[in-house]
Amino acid sequence: MTPPRIRVAAYVIRRHPSPALLVFDHVDAPEAGTQVPAGGVGPGEDPVRAVVREVAEETGLTGGTVVRRLGVEDRPHPDTGQPRRTTFFLLNAPPDAPEAWEHRVGGDGADAGMRFTCRFAALPLAEPLADGQDAWIGSVDPRWA
Repeated sequence: MTPPRIRVAAYVIRRHPSPALLVFDHVDAPEAGTQVPAGGVGPGEDPVRAVVREVAEETGLTGGTVVRRLGVEDRPHPDTGQPRRTTFFLLNAPPDAPEAWEHRVGGDGADAGMRFTCRFAALPLAEPLADGQDAWIGSVDPRWA
C-alpha cells in the first residue's frame, strides 16, 4: 500500500469588517476552481511551519498567526487517486492584509511560477471550494458551514 502524501491546508480568516476566508483562483487554469492555500509537508518539516510557508508561497501573505489545528482528512487526490492526508489549520489574517491581489507562486513545488488571484471571500461562502476544501469551515464557526 502506498503511504499517503502528507499535506496541510490553511483557513486564513479576516474578522473585520466582516468574516472572510482567504481563497485564490488560478489565472491560467480557472477550471481548477477556487481554493485555499494548501500543499505538501517536507520531510522533517513541522506542519505548523509548513502551513505558514504554504500561505506565503501561494498567496504572498505573511504575518498571519496560527490559531489551532482543525482536523485531519484522509482522502485520495481527485485526479490521480493517490492517497493523501491533509491537516487543516485555522490562521488569523494579518490586520493589514489587502482585500484582493494577484500573486506569482514561489517555492519549488509543482505550482511554482503560476499566477493566482487572491481575495477574501465573505463567510459563509456563496459557492463550495474545489476538492471539498471547505469541509472543515463549520468547525471554525458553525454559522459558516
